[in-house]
Amino acid sequence: MSNSDPNNRNRMAPSPPEPKPMPPSSWAKKTGFRPKFSGETNATDSGLITIPPPNVDLEAGRVRTPGTVNGVAQGDKPPVPIPPPPAIAKKRRESDGVPKNSVPSTNGQAVPAAEQPQPRRMARHEEVVDGLPVDDDEFVSRHAHMKYELRDSPGLVPIGVYGVQHYVSILGSLVLIPLVLVPAMGGTHEETSMVVSTVLFVSGVTTLLHIAFGSRLPLIQGPSFVYLAPALAIINSPEFQGLNGNKFKHIMKELQGAIIIGSAFQALLGYTGLMSLLVRLINPVVVAPTIAAVGLSFYSYGFPLVGTCIEIGAVQILVVIVFSLYLRKISVLGHRIFLIYAVPLGLAITWAFAFLLTEAGAYSYKGCDINIPASNMVSEHCRKHFSRMRHCRVDTSQALVSSPWFRFPYPLQWGTPVFHWKMALVMCVVSLISSVDSVGTFHASSLLVASRPPTTGVLSRGIGLEGLSSILAGLWGTGTGSITLTENVHTIAVTKMGSRRAVQLGACFLIVLSLVGKVGGFIASIPEVMVAGLLCFMWAMLSALGLSNLRYSEAGSSRNIIIVGLSLFFSLSIPAYFQQYGISPNSNLSVPNYFQPYIVASHGPFHSKYGGLNYVLNTLLSLHMVIAFLVAVILDNTVPGSKLERGVYVWSEAEVARREPAVANDYELPLRIGRIFRWVKWVGL
Repeated sequence: MSNSDPNNRNRMAPSPPEPKPMPPSSWAKKTGFRPKFSGETNATDSGLITIPPPNVDLEAGRVRTPGTVNGVAQGDKPPVPIPPPPAIAKKRRESDGVPKNSVPSTNGQAVPAAEQPQPRRMARHEEVVDGLPVDDDEFVSRHAHMKYELRDSPGLVPIGVYGVQHYVSILGSLVLIPLVLVPAMGGTHEETSMVVSTVLFVSGVTTLLHIAFGSRLPLIQGPSFVYLAPALAIINSPEFQGLNGNKFKHIMKELQGAIIIGSAFQALLGYTGLMSLLVRLINPVVVAPTIAAVGLSFYSYGFPLVGTCIEIGAVQILVVIVFSLYLRKISVLGHRIFLIYAVPLGLAITWAFAFLLTEAGAYSYKGCDINIPASNMVSEHCRKHFSRMRHCRVDTSQALVSSPWFRFPYPLQWGTPVFHWKMALVMCVVSLISSVDSVGTFHASSLLVASRPPTTGVLSRGIGLEGLSSILAGLWGTGTGSITLTENVHTIAVTKMGSRRAVQLGACFLIVLSLVGKVGGFIASIPEVMVAGLLCFMWAMLSALGLSNLRYSEAGSSRNIIIVGLSLFFSLSIPAYFQQYGISPNSNLSVPNYFQPYIVASHGPFHSKYGGLNYVLNTLLSLHMVIAFLVAVILDNTVPGSKLERGVYVWSEAEVARREPAVANDYELPLRIGRIFRWVKWVGL
């Protein structure tokens, strides 16, 4: 009878009692630690990740109380009907493939609500739903920290500006590897210029292919540091040490053959769908130490070479650090120029400083000529200062003068590739490591720019196209494979630009730039000590980006701490054991100290009657990233741990992705190609 009383009809029911707080049962609960995850966060002006204001319903534009979804307390029926949210938001939530009685965990996967502390976890569900309804047929996710998202096209001028900015900010990763490899192969300044132009051309072409037919994410393809260490190991193989004439072309053809075979193996992994099965073993605890080991492995090359001209190399490092850290919040015309362009600006300033020292005569010694080899110098005074003249002067390179104005890179420009099974087998393992790198990059970048992470089919498709891209790099002769650069994630977070049209336009600009031979000559004339200074910063960034994958897992878990610690330690210690067998005591080979760790192919501890097997085992087990991957993947998949603790990567379900227009528009192949190959379910939506 009370319900028929008009005075009580609209009276609110008493609110449910406050739930009793759960006693702290873990280190995280005791300390109040709450990790930050990029899937539910916004980027600040400095490119870092911050959690958005809690309890804000971005769809309905109102504040929610903790422990509610859609403004309704969980587990209770409201006495007064509340208007439902827009149909499109409901459609998205139901099409997510997430059970209604569950909430997303740290990595986007569904965890039953019964396993979660209800009053504390419900806010996370609200943070994930950050889209704005557009119409009944399309749902576009709007991340507050991004200026342009995956399918945005603001106009030709903004797209052009942001596309060029995207490539300039990542320029160091594109051009520094040839400046290390070509001199190590005995190449001249002119050959270095040609390889740089080839790298720019192949990077532009493969980026266009990847955005159109790969993962479709705005990711730049280019030479990866993953390939640098194995390439140096092949370059310093004993059979190449005695070469005199055409040493560069001979070694380049060997590298081309190994890269083509290894890349074909990677394409096979992707397009057969094997990567969809292998990805179950690849989680953040595996990706983090593997990529970190790539950067840490070059510690013997970085500062030892900087020390050959400490006053220039140290200035290079300090300027980049000041720009990227101390001046990162300074904005000019709305752009954080010092953070975005830290590497090119630091290079320009240091190069100008070195030029002034050279012109002032700081490295000019009476009676000494830099063009005369040290072995032919009669004066002891000149031989003493030859190293400083060679490394500190900026006028010793003739690359810019000797480079033509126009040059078109073409396949097989160095000759027919040479195939040896032992080197190809090494590159097959390296291509697997590069796929592990790409898995982490695909996931992290998709959380920034796309509506959802890709499906495992899209992931396999992206890995397969990376294999084809590296085959093209092998045919053109870049010295490394062409894969997704890890630095893409940092660049997207800093520039706040996720439009794939902008990256496509930037790739076209890069292709045009590669045809101007003087551009390659200019880059090839960068002094060696400045290259080493920039690489110190780039390798440190790569290590940090690798470790940042731990934010998707429980980083404070003792299980994860021990696994990552063991992986990193053994990735440095086991290769050190193999590398102590470097140069044979009776060898007369003259190899720089920073290349000696890579001369283990025939002098390692494995000495069976099969020379090729010795080469493969000694080389692979001397590579830091291989050891880190093996230790991490074995421990992470054998040591018990919950999915939440491990931070298992969660990819979108194929059926859900096909039903949700936003996900389909993000990852579906263009020009109706996806409809033709829809039967190939293991490489698509």
